[in-house]
Amino acid sequence: MKKLVRWGAVLLLVAAAAMVVVYRAVNRVPSADLPQYEQVYKIFEDGGCLSCHSDDPELPFYAKLPVAGKIVMADIDSGYRAYDMKPFMDALKVDGQFSSVDLAKIEKVVLDDRMPMPKYYLVHWGSSLTSAKREIVLDWIRNERIAMYSDGLPESRAAEPVRPVELATDIDAAKAALGFALFHDPRLSVDNTVSCATCHALETAGVDNHQYSHGVNDQLGGVNAPTVYNAVYNFVQFWDGRAKTLADQAAGPPLNPVEMASESFDQIIAKLASDKDFAKAFKAVYPDGLTEANITNAIEEFERTLITPNARFDKWLRGDDSALTADELTGYELFKKYDCATCHVGPNLGGQSYELMGLRRHYFADRGLELTHEDNGRYKETQIERDRHRFKVPGLRNVEHTWPYYHDGTRETLEEAVRDMGIYQSGVELNETEVDQITAFLKTLTGEYQGKLLTNDTSRDVIHDHDHDH
Repeated sequence: MKKLVRWGAVLLLVAAAAMVVVYRAVNRVPSADLPQYEQVYKIFEDGGCLSCHSDDPELPFYAKLPVAGKIVMADIDSGYRAYDMKPFMDALKVDGQFSSVDLAKIEKVVLDDRMPMPKYYLVHWGSSLTSAKREIVLDWIRNERIAMYSDGLPESRAAEPVRPVELATDIDAAKAALGFALFHDPRLSVDNTVSCATCHALETAGVDNHQYSHGVNDQLGGVNAPTVYNAVYNFVQFWDGRAKTLADQAAGPPLNPVEMASESFDQIIAKLASDKDFAKAFKAVYPDGLTEANITNAIEEFERTLITPNARFDKWLRGDDSALTADELTGYELFKKYDCATCHVGPNLGGQSYELMGLRRHYFADRGLELTHEDNGRYKETQIERDRHRFKVPGLRNVEHTWPYYHDGTRETLEEAVRDMGIYQSGVELNETEVDQITAFLKTLTGEYQGKLLTNDTSRDVIHDHDHDH
């Protein structure tokens, strides 16, 4: 009997040693002779990331088993809802262009050692991320991020996912001056009562602080108006991304029947052309005169001036350690800890991707309001089911002044918006101290416009009374 026990122990040791050998063989670090991006591609390919994070996953054999299959399909559904990794992997194949959101999401998962899940790598031994593999990926992300931005941050801040607003942009001053005039010109509306500035006033942080904006004949829109400040940093415009550029965006409201309700740009041009002085000034800048393309180009050029640099947080990013208090800095660390900085990235802290509203908990089921067409988000444009309830991530610059919050304008205070983002997007119940600290950090994002700290001159009481009257 003792011999059997001894032989059993020996066999177990041999089996364990064999497993270690196999594990090391399948989990080998990619050759250092490969370019760094190829090493990263190999790591994620071996990790089987596309098994869950793509629209066409390669299902393992056990996906057909009754119990295991149900678990597998749930994991695939959850993974794909959170992140479609295929475009990133395709770009890695050729050392292509990567978005700041890709880098932030991958980095956070690697830092937290979240993926692959244990139930996956226990079956797929080569998929786990060893410390050596993590080091390769994180070093590549750091190098990519530094190369992506030319903001010259000091070494201690060079790899932060959030970046400072530029101190200046290259602007055609003559076009921007015409754009300023057009932005404030109510003749773009059918009854000469509504201008771009009606909903995006510069003195109220580029918003109107209404849940929904008021157009001609006091009609209400169906979505909260985002700020025009720093919109130049957005990869698309509007919550649903239907405009690729600021010029495309500027062409929308004048013809929207609820907003400005003009019948056509020909109608607008006729009104502007009747103003001989304006038409003459316009032709001096645009030789072919008043056209839809020139009008929207001028507004775009003006909106490119609407950047707000020199926020206290930007000063900290550039190396001024005294720019933030201890609570504000803790708030930023919490902002990163709870995944906020995987979507709210770059100079505008957002505007770089479409994300699902209610990633960790069903926002619309809890909201208690009837679903509207606007709640469909990006789906309105693509008719792709995965895009339902996905929205362009809003930028957070000057966010203390741009209430109410979310696409539906249902959160009136910044603290409320922060608390509920934790629940619905990060899956965490933030305590009051954490809410206060994250809110304190967000208030450091208020920058300067034309050398003066941005403010909001509107009284909350006046705005809310006006909304309640409607």
